[in-house]
Amino acid sequence: MRRLTAAERECPGEPAPARRATESPRGDRVSLDAATKRQIMTDYATNEGDTGSPEVQVALLSKRIRDLTEHLKEHKHDHHSRRGLLLLVGQRRRLLNYLHKTEIARYRSLIERLGLRR
Repeated sequence: MRRLTAAERECPGEPAPARRATESPRGDRVSLDAATKRQIMTDYATNEGDTGSPEVQVALLSKRIRDLTEHLKEHKHDHHSRRGLLLLVGQRRRLLNYLHKTEIARYRSLIERLGLRR
């Protein structure tokens, strides 16, 4: 027997199913949109077209961490997102440790620009 799609299950006259707490009005999870990502990449890029340098990656992770922290202030019992937040913080920490070991000047500049304490 085949499963019904969401559109097939909806009955006319009944309200639409409630959105999950972690979904935005567009329907996706708490994440960065393309325009925000592009802006962060241009702000922190070391050269034209740079999308993978530690500075860019840390800046993107920092923005996601800030957004997720705001989400968790409102939704205190969202433990799945809390675990995701801890994973993001760990990833950012590893990138910062790498940058600290390889180029201390870039590291200091980055944490000052992002306003991170360490």
